Amino acid sequence: MLNIIAASVGLDPARDINWVAFGSGDPKDLLKDDKIDAFMSYPPWAQEARALRTGHVILNSAVDRPWSQYFCCMLVGNADFVRRNPIATKRVVRAMLRATDICSAKPDWVAQRLVDRGFTPRYDYARQGLDDVSYRSWRDYDAEDAIRFYALRMREVGMIKSSPDMIIARGADWRFLKEVRKELGI
Repeated sequence: MLNIIAASVGLDPARDINWVAFGSGDPKDLLKDDKIDAFMSYPPWAQEARALRTGHVILNSAVDRPWSQYFCCMLVGNADFVRRNPIATKRVVRAMLRATDICSAKPDWVAQRLVDRGFTPRYDYARQGLDDVSYRSWRDYDAEDAIRFYALRMREVGMIKSSPDMIIARGADWRFLKEVRKELGI
């Protein structure tokens, strides 16, 4: 993702960026100690960094175009598993979309569950993270358009050789998404 974003603003990720692996360390500490200049974050690190006033947001893919106009995440299944287990696959798709809707409809409840189950220690960061992600966008965005967008970006930086249309034709199966959307009246 960072390679694609860097290339979109004219940087050569291999030449212009010195990548640092930080293992189990905390990138917020590395940033604060001037050992790195930037890092890609997600909840709850993004909320912690914001609260500590560590650094500045360079890009927020939830609100900055063009990234905000496409899915940031996709549900992917092994092709053999999907072919052999269509009922289980549909159940997973349904469960993920329902969970996404719950995150949108009941963010206070979800944030508390995340804390109660030990996924994150701070309710306020969990709640802010839920606000930062547009969980209802799956109802409006076009998954095929998102794959096309990212495949084009990946092709531009040489990460893939296939065309977006070829990737979609060979690797996308919208059957389960369409069936669940129909069940949910969308």
